[in-house]
Amino acid sequence: MLFIQYPKCSTCQKAKKWLDEHDVSYTERHIVEENPTYDELKQWYERSGLALKRFFNTSGLMYRDMQLKDKLAAMSEEEQLRLLASHGMLVKRPLVVTEKAVLTGFKEAEWEEKLL
Repeated sequence: MLFIQYPKCSTCQKAKKWLDEHDVSYTERHIVEENPTYDELKQWYERSGLALKRFFNTSGLMYRDMQLKDKLAAMSEEEQLRLLASHGMLVKRPLVVTEKAVLTGFKEAEWEEKLL
């Protein structure tokens, strides 16, 4: 299981603690130092069944500074994926990738259902 996170993010810290408490093994990846690539994001998006907007960190400063709320609807899927791949702070975190699931953000009930 791949656990992509930003160490200073309180939600990521809470998610990591939850994983450790439930003895879920994972490979940790720093989202800024090793941002997901276009190909990874495309594959995860297609596997996830989620709307592409769910992969954006909509509460982040960079998202707001770039005024993406108003721009995403006019962008193609490829443009959105390339934008996500351009900077880790645009990607919703934590991001968990398993063989069976791709989870964005930390929702305890969803994690219990998909990871335990």
